[in-house]
Amino acid sequence: MKRRIVVGALALLGLAATGATAQTYPNKPITMIVPFAAGGPTDVIARIVGEHMSRTLGQQIVVENVAGAGGTTGITRGARATPDGYTIMMGHMGTHGAAPALYPNLRYDPTKDFEPIGMAAGTPILIVSKKDFPATDLKSFIAVLKERGDKLNEAHAGVGSVSHTTCTMFMSQIGAKSTRVAYRGTGPALNDLVAGQVDFGCDQIVNLVQQVNAGAIKAYAIATPERSPALPNVPTTKEAGLPDYQVSAWNAVFAPKGTPKDIVARLNDALSKAIDDEATAKRLLDLGGVLPTKAERSGEWLGQFVASEVARWTPVLKAAGVKAE
Repeated sequence: MKRRIVVGALALLGLAATGATAQTYPNKPITMIVPFAAGGPTDVIARIVGEHMSRTLGQQIVVENVAGAGGTTGITRGARATPDGYTIMMGHMGTHGAAPALYPNLRYDPTKDFEPIGMAAGTPILIVSKKDFPATDLKSFIAVLKERGDKLNEAHAGVGSVSHTTCTMFMSQIGAKSTRVAYRGTGPALNDLVAGQVDFGCDQIVNLVQQVNAGAIKAYAIATPERSPALPNVPTTKEAGLPDYQVSAWNAVFAPKGTPKDIVARLNDALSKAIDDEATAKRLLDLGGVLPTKAERSGEWLGQFVASEVARWTPVLKAAGVKAE
């Protein structure tokens, strides 16, 4: 009987401690791992939403950039962190969608090793070329690629990058091949595209708005159902004749598996309030971001979406024989 009382008392103490932890969370700064270098699209989005989330939570969210291996280095670290709500991460299409096909020895499972918190913002893909490329619209651009794609240089930010994987899907859908030129990041690739040293590419709208608006490069289509307010004159892929090419390098917040549900709920609430904030939303929209709907902000929806993204990207990348080093 005494043993039962002791065990029962310990159980109650455990529950009380858990409740107290949840009630006082957060009582110190939170680290948000961004698995890419500072200044990139994922980093910018993380800092925008993290700034507002900090105000809601009453503790600072500190961004830690952990770049390497297409973002999988940082996400691996995040997955192994203590699941107490003090380490979260900003994942995206590459780390939680394309990675299983690109990295045979990936040390995490995007569908099992995380507690999905919520979608932060979509970053649609643009199909672009150097400004004097001999095509006026997407149909004529595709015709040129089919005719002499192997003689044209496609710039991308390295095997496994968003620009690489999204152009892999694009070329697969139109049945063409190109000469693929790898760069050490989006910046150098874009610089050569603007200079006319390469012919075309695919990349996130966040990286390209300024150059498209300035006429430094040509945009043929945006891979979303609706036009972007940031580039209202660029037609959608559906309008331009390629309706099946719908691609976004989305960004979403995750916590390590086992993070308490009430802490996940607090983080989700803070993220949703950031997206609802007029000033925060404007900053994301000005970049060309797409804000998630109310339904798309739940952790449950995000978990299902990640599974669908893994299922979508795996056959495309495997068929193309693409593997990251």
